[in-house]
Amino acid sequence: MTKTPKHDPNTLPSKAAILDFIAGNPGKIGTREIARAFGLKNDLRADLKRLLRDLADEGVVARGGHKGKKLHHPGALASTLLADIVSRDRDGELIAVPDEWDEEEHDAAPRIRIHAPRKPRPGEATGLGDKVLLHVDEVEPEDGIRYRGRVIKIIERVKHRVLGIFRADARGGGRLEPVDKKMLGREMHIPQGATGDARDGDLVAVEAQRTSRFGPPNGRIVERLGSLKSEKAVSLIAIHTHSIPDVFRRDTLNEAEAARPATLAGREDWRKLPLITIDPADAKDHDDAVHAAADDDPSNPGGFVVTVAIADVAHYVTPGSALDREALVRGNSVYFPDRVVPMLPERISNDLCSLKPNEDRASLAVRMVIGADGRKRSHAFHRILMRSAAKLAYEQAQAAIDGRPDETTGPLLEPVLKPLYAAYDALKRERAERGPLDLDSPERKILLKPDGMVDRVVVPGRLDAHRLIEEMMILANVAAAETLEKARTPLIYRVHDEPSLEKIEALREFLKSLDINIAKAGALRASNFNFILGRVKDSDRETLVNEVVLRSQAQAEYSAENYGHFGLNLRRYAHFTSPIRRYADLIVHRALIRALHLGPDGLPGSFGLPELAEIAAEISATERRAMLAERETKDRLIAHFLADRVGATFEGKVGGVHRAGLFVKLSETGADGFVPARTIGDEYFRYDEAGHALTGTRTGESFRLGDSVTVKLVEAAPVAGALRFELLSHGRRGTPPSGRERFARGGIGKKSKFKDYGRKADQTFKSDTAKGHDEKKRSEERRRKFGKKNSRHKVRKNKGKRK
Repeated sequence: MTKTPKHDPNTLPSKAAILDFIAGNPGKIGTREIARAFGLKNDLRADLKRLLRDLADEGVVARGGHKGKKLHHPGALASTLLADIVSRDRDGELIAVPDEWDEEEHDAAPRIRIHAPRKPRPGEATGLGDKVLLHVDEVEPEDGIRYRGRVIKIIERVKHRVLGIFRADARGGGRLEPVDKKMLGREMHIPQGATGDARDGDLVAVEAQRTSRFGPPNGRIVERLGSLKSEKAVSLIAIHTHSIPDVFRRDTLNEAEAARPATLAGREDWRKLPLITIDPADAKDHDDAVHAAADDDPSNPGGFVVTVAIADVAHYVTPGSALDREALVRGNSVYFPDRVVPMLPERISNDLCSLKPNEDRASLAVRMVIGADGRKRSHAFHRILMRSAAKLAYEQAQAAIDGRPDETTGPLLEPVLKPLYAAYDALKRERAERGPLDLDSPERKILLKPDGMVDRVVVPGRLDAHRLIEEMMILANVAAAETLEKARTPLIYRVHDEPSLEKIEALREFLKSLDINIAKAGALRASNFNFILGRVKDSDRETLVNEVVLRSQAQAEYSAENYGHFGLNLRRYAHFTSPIRRYADLIVHRALIRALHLGPDGLPGSFGLPELAEIAAEISATERRAMLAERETKDRLIAHFLADRVGATFEGKVGGVHRAGLFVKLSETGADGFVPARTIGDEYFRYDEAGHALTGTRTGESFRLGDSVTVKLVEAAPVAGALRFELLSHGRRGTPPSGRERFARGGIGKKSKFKDYGRKADQTFKSDTAKGHDEKKRSEERRRKFGKKNSRHKVRKNKGKRK
């Protein structure tokens, strides 16, 4: 990067100065880098974003890179970008092009030659059709190609196969019921002899064969992936759909089994400190323990010493080991209602690194001194041997504090639990002053029966015990980030960017319609959003505003560069407290060991920002993969639960609005389903994007995000996790829009568009019989009109003439 430009930090740099800086630092510049280079203060950041947006709108700079957060001159490529592998050169090397490229503005997309490692590890080889995250360098042109790319992560592999449930028939063949929502109603025929060893109800992979003009396409089963009947695991579908590794390699298991408990060698002996674990009642691993005591330092009246001890996973999972390599591939544990796919084998996660009561366990602990106001005054990390005094459930700890102790919590109430809650009271004061984003998003929990199907859906109560652990973990995470920054040791941050200007403008326009104004000048903070949420609390608009504010937020991710955590309103933040289930935390543990000279198993000296940036990108992708797989599995379980209640009526709220229709979330189960626009009322509904609503073009009746509605379940597709509803309740009364307004906003002149869109959404639930009948009917009409031979060709020819 070029030298830092001289500039007054109290004013914005000129456009020319910014362009000069970008030109001198090709492909590496984002808002944070510019702000840092010019020494700009935080209150100028929003103005800088607007200035950069103006430059982008003028076409002087372009956005690129992962999520479009980097700036560069138009026509140049960012240093990190998503790309599609499209061909090979004459030497057989893979050629990629940017995933997003405006050919009208910049001509043809530049080609990138992929640099392939000599010996790629299993699963790392890329091929034609793959979507990849690349690190791109500009090189001397060769055969017209002036970019070379190195694969950081394979984002998506080309799909040659279709996953689905095999339904056998009496003739030795069967049909495939796809698991993808987008393929609903498009079943495949599996002829006799193409079923392999699959049995009815098996999850299988199928290769599509040549299709006929009528009826479903044919397919051949190429792999049997498991049985939903015998394993009773709906999660098996998501595991294979998203290629989540669920079986550990033999060398990984051997390494785990060979591990032995840590001893006191090189550690401090903290076994007499009564640390306790507080977790969900059904938790199998316990990787964090807490303790608090009043600070006896006279200079800190009313203060506390809070200790957070975390399982020392780094002692067992060393850099470059088989355990380490597989943990990185997995990135995190995945939690399904019917199983857990762990990041580490059970020997590590449920045994050696589980802080079981009255057993010696290795731990990395942080002792933090807080004042009566809850602010952290100091902290220190220690590598220790500990012995947990008790394993408590959240409800159990809370009951003891509320006056209902049991045999376990009774002896702990005065010496352990009450000091913990007193320290939490102080931390609450600091949290209130800090003002993190306070969105109300209750989590539903699916409880299963012994057969693996849904028993009921509950919303667990939010207790002070939950908040106590949450606040102490946040405090420890901040301490880890601060320690590593002070030691100048590279780390992986947990970052959450502030909302984009586009989303803020959309939110501002929406809130304006509710007579709620937010300031246009200066940087928005989490407290600004809390003020908005406070304005609508306990009103009929609370759900609506909560949902819109939530959707305006950026997604948290991992990064080797720090740009703060907007939601928590923290300048620096890292994940330290769950190394059993998150690889990011393991990296932070190793970094602390390296920075504080706590042992030989710390972060390797060869690890710098480039290596950590790659790991951050990988584990951010595995985290998103896990979230999607968990959500899809819950959808499938709920759809199966409701399959025998087709025709029943439910209460719910509009959880999403789209041109194609409404997404409705049921109040009883939290299940999401779809109401096609074409089935609503007897008029066409236009989509009001700014107002998050569908509005009738004739009556003005509208359905808005957050509205309470009554629906009837029309169809359930358990394998795909899809539900279709029919709307029974009426919407909000409104004034019919004028003819000019309807035309401008998609009412008049766009009826066919809405009709088709709704039909497409609804059509996914049609049976093959109905689709075959429609095709046959159209074919007969063509024959009558154009003759029997070449009817399709003549239709296209006539259409061309009519144009």
